[in-house]
Formats: sequence, C-alpha cells, structure tokens
Amino acid sequence: MSIKDNLLIGQMLIEQGIIIPEQLEAGLREQKKTNEFICSALVRLGFASEESILSVLSKQLNIPYIKIKEIDISPDVVTKIPAKFVFHYKLMPIKIGGNVLTCAVTDPLNIQIIDDMKLLLGFEIKTVLAGEKDIQESIHKYYGVGAETLEKMVSEKKGQEDITHLSAKTEDLEALTEDASVIKFVNQILFKAVQERATDIHIEPFEDELKVRFRIDGILYATTIPSTIKYFYLAIISRIKIMAQLNIAERRLPQDGRIKVKVGDYELDLRVSIVPTVFGESAQIRILSQQSLLELEKLGLSSEDLKVFDSVIRLPHGIIFVTGPTGSGKTTTLYAALKRINSQELKIITIEDPVEYQLSGITQIQVLPKIGLTFANGLRSVLRHDPDVLMVGEVRDYETAEIAIRSALTGHLVFSTLHTNDAAGAITRLLDMGLEPYLISSSLECLIAQRLVRLICNNCKTKVKPNKQILEELGFQGDIANIELFEGKGCEACKFTGYKGRTAIYEIIRLNDEIRQMILSKSSSQDIKKKAVQQGMKTLLLDGWQKVLQGLTTISEVVRVTQKEALPEDI
Repeated sequence: MSIKDNLLIGQMLIEQGIIIPEQLEAGLREQKKTNEFICSALVRLGFASEESILSVLSKQLNIPYIKIKEIDISPDVVTKIPAKFVFHYKLMPIKIGGNVLTCAVTDPLNIQIIDDMKLLLGFEIKTVLAGEKDIQESIHKYYGVGAETLEKMVSEKKGQEDITHLSAKTEDLEALTEDASVIKFVNQILFKAVQERATDIHIEPFEDELKVRFRIDGILYATTIPSTIKYFYLAIISRIKIMAQLNIAERRLPQDGRIKVKVGDYELDLRVSIVPTVFGESAQIRILSQQSLLELEKLGLSSEDLKVFDSVIRLPHGIIFVTGPTGSGKTTTLYAALKRINSQELKIITIEDPVEYQLSGITQIQVLPKIGLTFANGLRSVLRHDPDVLMVGEVRDYETAEIAIRSALTGHLVFSTLHTNDAAGAITRLLDMGLEPYLISSSLECLIAQRLVRLICNNCKTKVKPNKQILEELGFQGDIANIELFEGKGCEACKFTGYKGRTAIYEIIRLNDEIRQMILSKSSSQDIKKKAVQQGMKTLLLDGWQKVLQGLTTISEVVRVTQKEALPEDI
C-alpha cells in the first residue's frame, strides 16, 4: 500500500474520532518498519480496536464489513481456491457467484492483491472487510492446520508413491524428515496445540485417513487437517521421533521420549509416546508447561479443605494418598503440596514415572523398570539418603505399598497416589493388596479424592433455570426457585463449548480414632465413607454442587465426573 493510501485511511479515522493525529504519526512510523497495513499497526499499538477501524472503513469506502464466524462457507469454494493463495495474501474466500469470487480482506485498498488473484485464478474479485484474526481462524477452520505447507509438499511430488517406497528405506525417510516443509508442518501442529490450550496431541492413523486430535480441558476435539496429510504420515511420525531422540527404524515396538521446545515466551516439555497399531504408528504428545504448576490456593480447595490439607502436609510423619482416575490432576495436587513445604530445612525426594515437572531444590528420580529401578527398589535406596519427605508417584503393588507405609511409620512424611473412585476406597485397595490393617491404621493420615471439572466461560456466562428433573435425581429437596445457576452459551473465547479452564473438586478424609478403629475391624469403604460424612466430610458431588452454586461450573459437568450419589438432605 502506498504512503498516500495510508494517509487517506488515517485521515478517515481522525475525522471519525477513532484516533488523533499524534497516533496516526506513530502508526505510520511503525508501518514503515514492519511494512504492514496501517490499520494493523494502529491496532497492535493499542490506539483503536480492529472492529471500530473496520466499521469506519466500511462506511467510508462503501465495502461491507462481515464477521466470518457468522457465515457458513461452502466446501466448493474452499476446494477451488488453493491454500497457498489464502495463506500468502491473508484473505478468505467467502462465495463464488458465476465468475465473481467474494473474498474477505483486511486491506481493501491493496489493488495488487486483487489484480494477482484475477490473473492467477481467472475470477473477478469482489472484496468485503473482515478482522485479521477472524480471517486467520477461518483459514485454519476450513483449510486446516498447515494446509499451505502440505500443499507445497504435494506439489513437489512427495505423494503416495514416494511414501510407500520410503516405508522400506529408513535412510531416505530420515532425509525426508529434515525437509523444511515437514519440519514446518510439525511445528505448526505444536504451535496450534499450545495456542488452543491443549494438554495432549493425538496423531492417529486409520485405514483411509490420519486424524489429529487435541485434548482441551479434558475433552478430545478433532482438529481440521487437510486430507493430504495421510500421504506424509511416515515423515511426520519420523520427524517427531527424531525430535524425541527415538529410533526411527523401529516401528514394531512402543517407544517413549521427551522433547524440549520454546513456543513464543514459553518453554515446554513434551512427553512423547509412540505405539504400533494395525494401520501404523500412533503418536501421543503430552504438553507440560511450568505454568501448570499451581499454588495450593489455586487448586480449587474450599477454605475449610485448604486448612485441613495445609495442616496434614506439614506433619512430621505419616502417609497421604491422593486418589482418582488417570487425568484427574493428582500429580498437580502433589506438586503443589511439595512446592508449599519445600525449604532448606527439608530433604525431599520423589520417585516418579515419569518425572513430569522439574522442581527446584527437590531430588527427583525417574523409575526405569527395564534395569530394575522400580518404585519399590528406588524407595529402598532413597531411605538411605536421609529424606524428610518422600513422594512416590503411584502405589501399584504390595511391595511398594508396604515400603511406603513402613517409611511413614519410621518418621518420614510420604505422599503417593492410588487409582480408586473415592477417598474411602483407598483403604479397601490397600487391604486388597495384602497390607495388614494395623499398618494402614497406624500410618495413614489423610485420604484425598479429586476430579477435574470444566469452568464456565466468563465471556459467555448466562443465568439459566434449574433443571428440576436432574435435581430430583440427585436427591435435592430444597426450593429450586431460590437457586441461581449459570451456563456458558458458547463464544469465540471458549471455541463455542461454554467452558474455559478447569478446577478440581475434592473429598478429604482426615483420619481420627474412630476411622482408625474401623480400619482395624476391616469395615467396608461404604461404612467408612458414611462415618466420614457424619463427621463433616464433603463428598465429591457436594463439593462440585457448591462450585455450581458459586457459578463456577455446571451440574452436568459435575455429574459427568462423579459417581451417581445423592446430595445430603440438609444442603
């Protein structure tokens, strides 16, 4: 765009009171450095919102201003316009009528783009205005992540024939993984996952397609990827293997590795798992960030539970179990506890599989079962290192459980996890492993069960009427007219899910003489839970219900992650 055009647009914005002359001068100086559209420079400098600028341009230039998210674009339009054009010119095709192609652009005065598109595509071009972010998100939605990269790879004839041939030649496949296009595509997937707040990436081969899915707030979502990705599946998997320092020639056995990358300002630790399937190797990438390490106050504990938890993690000895299924946030809770008590006066050692986060000042050990470094063997060894606090990643067998409990009896504070449905169920699990009731009763200090629930998106939170049927099924006896509940309608900020972010719900059993006596008499977990509730314990459902009343989450979300149980009659 010429200086004259920039000045023309700037003058329009000044006349409409969007910016002042000094801001235009600053924007022009910035635009000269970056060679971007003047409006983009003004928005980036914070002088005006994109919507206010485009609204003025729409009126002044008599060009419609649209929001692409509100429009359904036909697949026929997308297939007729190559990805390389939309990515290069930063535009989005909207519709085709006869020989006229309507495109959404941010820079309506850039005649060169219009002339190039006419020449290259053979269409008459009609432009409408749209926000830059809106256009970028629409390109990813309709064309898929890395579409222009895959299109370039296809054009260079790295297609089905080559990949089939490469499947037998590791040295050729290794060379292909160093191709700039393959590297760029894998980086684009990683960047998109981080941008979407994903915790996991799943790359899954099937008979006729390759799927890429992101896990966001605990739920898996399919990611739009061009269908041509299936032709480069071997190269993509091999590139991930090389980044994780795995053997690309081995395709019959599972492999695990790690990758350290920097995305923007964030340093990420990626945990890679490759497993062979019927249709090829499937890759799962867990995204770990130091930002995930939370303070105890940010875990979702109520004020009463926080006091209990804070007191038990400062005990001189005993064992504390955090229970729940895989992905319920147990490790995050344990790390927050260790971070809270970490000091120069304490020797803290952890034995984990795997070590997910590196904690400063804490000795962390990765178990290696192949060479005999199991939880049990590691635990025996670290006891000779004079620890004050131990963290055992998971108690899976009698041997580990016995050593952990005897460590608690000999003056150590021990943290660990168990896979049980509720807090009281941990006692039954330990008894089933073969531990003597007197050992459990003497060493156990606290049992914590937890689940993760999605938080209502604050951007689209709206008040809703309580569902009488669901409340009756949960055993609610009160007047629903006095209940104020909320849900997320769905918006751009939450990707139209109604949820953004997660918090935890808890139930905590602090052992006392009565419960210890019940363990000695081998009472059932149901009886122990009932006694704990009588003594004031909040169940997972009740803790979740309180978060529903606080407007943090929804009833359906709490029911999704908890067992079917009734609310107490006195709530």
